[in-house]
Amino acid sequence: QVQLVESGGGLVQPGGSLRLSCAASGSIFSINTMGWYRQAPGKERELVARATSSGIINYADSVKARFTISRDNAKNTWYLQMNSLKPEDTAVYYCNAILIFQGNIWGPGTQVTVSS
Repeated sequence: QVQLVESGGGLVQPGGSLRLSCAASGSIFSINTMGWYRQAPGKERELVARATSSGIINYADSVKARFTISRDNAKNTWYLQMNSLKPEDTAVYYCNAILIFQGNIWGPGTQVTVSS
């Protein structure tokens, strides 16, 4: 069984920065897509950013130019650098992976709160 775990969430003031990490463990053949989603109270879960093994990167319009996703394939780890954070970025952030042969896997989530 493959497991994902997020780290790096917390409380930050508007305009501040955080870096989230996601580490995958278990028996992994290959991770095709590494991504980040978030869900705010009362809202649907939404894609924040994702990166494929072929180098395709997608961002939500609301985070473009502020967030950056990166991959460390050798470590089965990926990151979300979040800059210029806004209160509307407050949400539970989930890492996600699409694995070859093993499908879609989610982490348990980490809380990010942006507040003064």
